[in-house]
Amino acid sequence: MQAEEIRFLFAYDRWATREVLGVLDGLDPALWARTDVVGERGLGGILVHHLGASQRWRIGFESQGADDGPEPELEPLPTIDELRARWEAEWAAVDAWLPTLTDDFLAYVHEGVPVWEMLVHVVNHGTQHRAEAAALLTAEGHSPGELDLINYAEERAQGAS
Repeated sequence: MQAEEIRFLFAYDRWATREVLGVLDGLDPALWARTDVVGERGLGGILVHHLGASQRWRIGFESQGADDGPEPELEPLPTIDELRARWEAEWAAVDAWLPTLTDDFLAYVHEGVPVWEMLVHVVNHGTQHRAEAAALLTAEGHSPGELDLINYAEERAQGAS
């Protein structure tokens, strides 16, 4: 896999996450705060975990594993607006980091796993948690709509023409 393809996947991840974050206004605060919907997480916990995992992976790559990164899952649940602000800060950090990726770095194998596979995992992990959140949101009348990668690709292609 090439660096430009990883950048595409991370752009998709951001687009789909924004779609989910975009339908949270007017949500019942009790639904946001629940902790027993999917395992020990509720909607807020799912989305905070998605953020925390994304931060930890990015920071781990930037520091070559020297720093584990933040664990927002262990903090009090942020408000919806606070979570959005944290995502914006994370995306700014990603925007600074993604251009540094090289094809050689992506091919590097760490503990038997190529870096590119780890980065695809980060995006796939987000897909899992967005799907959980989307199901909960749709049941409450707050569907984020279609979140498939092809929807992003088609929207992107239409914007380019």
